[in-house]
Amino acid sequence: MRRFRLSPRAYRRITLVALLALGVIVVSGAAVRLTGSGLGCSTWPNCEPGSLVPHEESGVHGLIEYANRLFTGVVSVSVALAVAGSIRREPRRRDLTWWSWSLVAGVVAQIVLGGLTVLFELAPPFVIGHYLLSAVLVGCATVLHHRAGEVDAGHRRPVATDEIRLLAKVLLAASTLVLVTGTVVTGSGPHGGDEDVERLHFFVPDVARIHSIAVWILLAATVWTYLLARRGGASPVVDRALRVLIVVSVAQGAVGYTQYFTGVPVGLVAVHVLGSMLVWVATLRVLLTTTVVEASERVTKRSEPVAT
Repeated sequence: MRRFRLSPRAYRRITLVALLALGVIVVSGAAVRLTGSGLGCSTWPNCEPGSLVPHEESGVHGLIEYANRLFTGVVSVSVALAVAGSIRREPRRRDLTWWSWSLVAGVVAQIVLGGLTVLFELAPPFVIGHYLLSAVLVGCATVLHHRAGEVDAGHRRPVATDEIRLLAKVLLAASTLVLVTGTVVTGSGPHGGDEDVERLHFFVPDVARIHSIAVWILLAATVWTYLLARRGGASPVVDRALRVLIVVSVAQGAVGYTQYFTGVPVGLVAVHVLGSMLVWVATLRVLLTTTVVEASERVTKRSEPVAT
């Protein structure tokens, strides 16, 4: 019987599905919180004591929370396919296998942390940890998808100056600061996932200003890096990645200011959560594009294997 083989192109599609699934569940998790359905299921791993599904009296909140839990299954399947695909991919690459397994570790950690979040009745530190771990998972999936698009054999070389590559790391640190300060604002704000959930004891305007400063630092550093790249300090692909980061950062800032001055309506908050992941991925893309893998001259051109 012919051994199942997976082409590099087919595997990259699988990694894209995993990345999209991990991004979607961040937004669906936010929808649970924004609709006040965080405790729609009163226990974990069952939704209700002795029942995997919500009781009729749980109402729409139970259905929303249960639907989010079901989507965790979609995420788990997509991650499992990423691991299996890395093993069946030809040629097989160790880096892709390791990055795919990092998704498994992250999903398992998310399931455990999600259970603790429910058991501790949506305590802000657990909710914050749940979101930040989601960002780490999205980051790992971004790296996996990017690397799956690189050539299989060759040497890595920089396509940006040392200064720009250093600034790309600064951008990643600034983006991390934006995410962390954003969670503090959320943990202090009105959308806790349930009416009776305890909030962080910070004055929202103060932590919102700190978060805003972090966003401005990220945007300023991105513009400066872009200007250096335009002067010939990086390849066109880095230039494009920086332009994307500028666009999504400006859009995210506009949404953030609008939601703040309009009383944080749930629709805009959901868009802001999506935007936070887009900014995070765009920042990672800048760093990832500062180096490329060039095919070795010794590598002979092979016909691409076909997924069967």
